[in-house]
Amino acid sequence: MNQASLHVLLVEDSPTDAQLFKHIFLRAATGDWQLVCVSRLSEAIASCQTQLYDVALLDLGLPDSEGLDTISQFNQAVPDVPIIILTMVDDEDLALQAMAQGAQDYLVKDQVTTQLLRRSIRYAIERSQILQKLINSERATLEALNKERELNQLKSYFVSMVSHEFRNPLTVLQGIGELLIHFEGKLTTEKKQLYSQQLKTTIKQMCQLLDEVILLGKVETINFKIELYSLNLEVFCYELITALQLGDNNNHSIVLSYQLASKSLEMDANLLRHILINLISNALKYSASGSEVLVEVSERNGMLSFCISDRGIGIPEDEQSRLFQTFSRCSNVGKIQGTGLGLAIVKRCVNLYQGEIYIESKVDIGTKVTVLLPIQ
Repeated sequence: MNQASLHVLLVEDSPTDAQLFKHIFLRAATGDWQLVCVSRLSEAIASCQTQLYDVALLDLGLPDSEGLDTISQFNQAVPDVPIIILTMVDDEDLALQAMAQGAQDYLVKDQVTTQLLRRSIRYAIERSQILQKLINSERATLEALNKERELNQLKSYFVSMVSHEFRNPLTVLQGIGELLIHFEGKLTTEKKQLYSQQLKTTIKQMCQLLDEVILLGKVETINFKIELYSLNLEVFCYELITALQLGDNNNHSIVLSYQLASKSLEMDANLLRHILINLISNALKYSASGSEVLVEVSERNGMLSFCISDRGIGIPEDEQSRLFQTFSRCSNVGKIQGTGLGLAIVKRCVNLYQGEIYIESKVDIGTKVTVLLPIQ
């Protein structure tokens, strides 16, 4: 406790007792001690909303509150201010009940001395600080336990998911490898080309999964830093969309609408690439062949806006709240492959950028994802 500066609230409806405590308080003061006196509990609570007090001297018999209920009402309204009870009754049972209700000390009015008041104030504040530390420690422990429990669940799910996601492509690789080893001389050129393409596709899927897991691990760390460099955003978007178009074998039409006056901006190209690739890839993956995906780049309310719209399968409304959870996949994806990591990665990248992301979607109509990033 800083005894050089102390703010005390006296809640006492008796003018005689209030005056007496003012005199005792002035004699007990060892520095810049200030006393504010009110006569009603409601006034005390209101005063605590505008002024910080180190301790409250609380009479149990007030015009608008009586007995131990006074303590609980004050404590509920102002939990951070320690309470010293003032009463005319020297009753040990009442004192114990008051302490159980949350009071830090109990003083009988006609027994209060300068030394007793000074000591009571000091002990009340110290006990309150210790109690608050214990509460904070308990809260931190519970939070740590909850996080550990969530982490263990996440690890279990992750191991299960990765085992499943890798088992299938590894089985395919094993099967194709055995075919090529044992029947290489009997396979036609067309069959060899087919198996070769399956090998490439399967290896690509496994690499993509590994990349997503590694990226998610990176953006989860507190040491991940945004690196800003001058970027021709229009060229960047055009090249990225061209690459995705080729990877999609031109099964969809990706239309870029670039509406920014400025082409060169300070951006983290890697983070932006992960955001756009995941969102555009989702739009392609969950849309019918031949449909259009629109990518709009513009400025909105001083923010850089990326809007990706598709006419795909959409997202069930009751599942949209958990879209950004790790490994979350919607119930209507059917046999469409995915890890449930894409949107989780996008969300974390957007958060690192101190941006915002919004999703509008209706089943069988389509999805529109808008990402807003600060313009550097």
